[in-house]
Amino acid sequence: MERFRAAGGTHLFLATQNYEGSVPTTLEQYRRQFETTVDLAHQSHAATGVVVYPVLAPYPIDLVGTSGAIGVAAAIDLQRAALDLAGGYVRERRAVALGEVGRPHFPVSPDLQAAGTEVFGHALVVAREVGCPVVVHSADLDADGYAALGAEARKAGLTADRVVKHYSRHRVDPSGATGVVPSYLARRELVRDVASDPAPWFLETDFLDDPARPGAVLDLTTVPRRARALSEGDATAGERLWNPFVRSVERVYGWRPEVEGGTAP
Repeated sequence: MERFRAAGGTHLFLATQNYEGSVPTTLEQYRRQFETTVDLAHQSHAATGVVVYPVLAPYPIDLVGTSGAIGVAAAIDLQRAALDLAGGYVRERRAVALGEVGRPHFPVSPDLQAAGTEVFGHALVVAREVGCPVVVHSADLDADGYAALGAEARKAGLTADRVVKHYSRHRVDPSGATGVVPSYLARRELVRDVASDPAPWFLETDFLDDPARPGAVLDLTTVPRRARALSEGDATAGERLWNPFVRSVERVYGWRPEVEGGTAP
């Protein structure tokens, strides 16, 4: 986090992950996971001044491993309960979104595919009920895929512009008007392609804190470095960078990030 701050980073969203080395099989394990993520956010802010917004949910692929341990029906119940728990953190203003959520996007049994669809539907309902966005983990989407995801959200009562498509690797034409918000992997050429697009859209690194793979997928400092590169010698860059870093947060999350000393809502 110190390197992120030194590169010019001031704010980021932190999606929870499994810290215990095995797939959670109890709600208490998810509670510990969520508490760890919230604690990391507070510790990072205290140590560096970077504002960290926690994003919490049971990871969708957990369903596969958990089903093998406790059965499909119990795994569905656990993921639904963990989503309700994550929604409680949002209500308490200890987290800002549900994520990552989704369904298996690789071949699984029909039972697991149906289970994933049921759990994802519950995630959308919880997000609607607590009034927060969802960050979706899925396979790459084309225009039809974005439209289908937006329609699924609306069917659950959640507006499509509260759905963030994590790990978007290709530019989404703003004229498509599906409503779903792309969060682009901050590769240099992709940032150049989307830099002039109107809000909302985000940039991300999908950083993995793995000592064996330093810098994978993209180093944590990538987004502030890309912003700095865009701003050099370009008088219009400030206005364009306002889109992913301020306007998009306002549109999707409902508040304006503080420039200095801000805290999560």
